[in-house]
Amino acid sequence: MCDFGEERSSRSIMVSRASKTTTRASMLLLNAVLLAVGIGGGPLVMRLYYIHGGKRIWLQAWLETAGFPIMIFPLAAAYFHRRATHPPPAKLFFMSFPLLVASVLIGILAGSADYLYAYGVKHIPVSTSSLVLATQLAFTAGFAFLLVKQRFTAYSINAVVLLTMGAAVLAMHSSSDRPVNVTNGEYYMGFFMTLASAAMFAAMLPLLELTYKKSKLRIHYALVMEIQSVLSLSATLFCTVGMLINKDFQAMRREAKEYELGEGMYFVVLVCSALVWQCFYLGAAGVINYGSSLLSGIIIAAALPVTEILAVIFYHEKFQQEKGVSLALSLWGFFSYFYGEYKQSTKINKAQTTELP
Repeated sequence: MCDFGEERSSRSIMVSRASKTTTRASMLLLNAVLLAVGIGGGPLVMRLYYIHGGKRIWLQAWLETAGFPIMIFPLAAAYFHRRATHPPPAKLFFMSFPLLVASVLIGILAGSADYLYAYGVKHIPVSTSSLVLATQLAFTAGFAFLLVKQRFTAYSINAVVLLTMGAAVLAMHSSSDRPVNVTNGEYYMGFFMTLASAAMFAAMLPLLELTYKKSKLRIHYALVMEIQSVLSLSATLFCTVGMLINKDFQAMRREAKEYELGEGMYFVVLVCSALVWQCFYLGAAGVINYGSSLLSGIIIAAALPVTEILAVIFYHEKFQQEKGVSLALSLWGFFSYFYGEYKQSTKINKAQTTELP
C-alpha cells in the first residue's frame, strides 16, 4: 500500500515537471517568434522610411521603443487574472525599487544604442548591417560569459561560429553596396556607429539576464512585461530629449507632406515601426527569461537571412551567391544550437527521473 502511494506521488511529481516544462517551452517559442518578427521586420520598416524621403534619425530611434504603451493591455489582463484567481488584495506591480533603477539604466543604454543604429541604417546597406549583427552575436557571447557565467557547449560554440561566418559571408559584397547619395565619410561613420550599437545591444542582453538573477524575485511573465515597459519608457524619454533638441516633432508634418508614399502612409510606416520594434524588445526580454541572453543572440543572428530574403522580395535587391551560402550557414548554426539544447534537456530529465524514489 505504501509502495502504491509512493508510486502515485512520483508520477504526480513527474506530471508536474512535464507540465512546467511544456509551459516554459511554449512561452519560449512565443517570445522567440516575437523576437524574430521584430529583428526581421524592424530594419526593413526603418529602411522603408529612409528610402522614400524620411530623414529624421532621432525620430527613428524614438520609434524603436515608443510602442511600449501597447503593453498596458497584457499587463491589465494579467492584473485582472490575478484578482480573479488569488485572494485580495492583488498586487498591482511586482517590481522592486532596485529592479526599477536597473531597468531605467538599461533603458538609457538602449536609447543610446537605438540612435546609433538608426544612424547606421540610414547610411549603410542591409548586407553591411548583417555583418554588424554578426558582431553582436560575438559580443553577446562574450558579455554573457563575463556577466552571467554562460556555460558554453560544443554545440553553442559551433552555432556562434557558424552564424558569425554566415553573416560575414553575407556582407562580403558590401563595399559595392554603398547607397546612392551617401558619401564615403557617411558610409564609414554609419558602419562604425552601427558597430557601436551592436556592442551596446549585446551588452544589454546579458545585463537583463543579470538583472533577473540579482532581483531576488520570482521572474514571471507579468514582471518581464513590467521590466520591458520601464526600460522602453526610459529609452523613449532619452530619445525624446534628442528629438526636442533636433526639432523633429515640428519637422514631422512637413516631412509627411513631402513623403513619396503619401502623407497617410508616412504615419502608417511610423506606427508599424513602433509596433514591430516593440515585438523585438519584448521578445528579447522573454527569451532571456525563459532561455538565456546567448539564445536571444542566436535567434537574432538566425533571423538575418530572413531579413535578406524579405529585402530581395520587397526592395528588389539582388540575391547573390553569398546570400545563399549565408542562409545555409545560419540555418546550420541555428539547428546546431537547438540540437545541443535538446540533448542537454534530455540528459537533465533523465537525471531527475533517476533521482525520484
